[in-house]
Amino acid sequence: MEGAKLDNRLFILVLQHPREQKEIAATARLTADLLLRAKLVIGLSWPNLGRALGDAGGPVADPRRWAVLHLGSARPRGFGLEREIVALDRHGQPAPDQEAMLRNLDGVVLLDGSWSEAKALWWRNPWLLKLRRLVLDPPRPSAFSRVRREPRREALSTIEAAALVLARVERRPDIETALMNALDGLIAAARAGFEMRPGVKL
Repeated sequence: MEGAKLDNRLFILVLQHPREQKEIAATARLTADLLLRAKLVIGLSWPNLGRALGDAGGPVADPRRWAVLHLGSARPRGFGLEREIVALDRHGQPAPDQEAMLRNLDGVVLLDGSWSEAKALWWRNPWLLKLRRLVLDPPRPSAFSRVRREPRREALSTIEAAALVLARVERRPDIETALMNALDGLIAAARAGFEMRPGVKL
């Protein structure tokens, strides 16, 4: 992608299910193209974090300093916490010190695909259990629902999840704005493409 990339500190590693490549409005590639420190890898399983990162350079593959957006049954609003990012302990409950869980992170892993595909990635990569677990409670439903149905209110597209994480953890609302503007452009292009196909409704 042409132009300067957004200078994020927190590395974003996107694990994409192979089937997701066929989606006309997938956001993983756009996310990786826009961010300076990001990588998109496609597959079903990797032996560990280091192998998934490959030659990305920069980030040290220490799972204790990485987090993953968790796909369990936890619903953030059920915890009674007014936070857009909730860190969980190993039992799926809010960690006692939320800020400590977000402090000193090197990167965050995002799982890209449909709900069932993302769950498949979770179960095929047991090393994800070694990472800190985060769940999102976004202030508004996904804008991406205009072109693709989300299974839960708190479910976001990959680019929206990256935007929210970087805005809150790095305190960089400018990155969130830039990523969301890019998403608006993608949605507009996708809708135009869909609308040219007879019989397809949004």
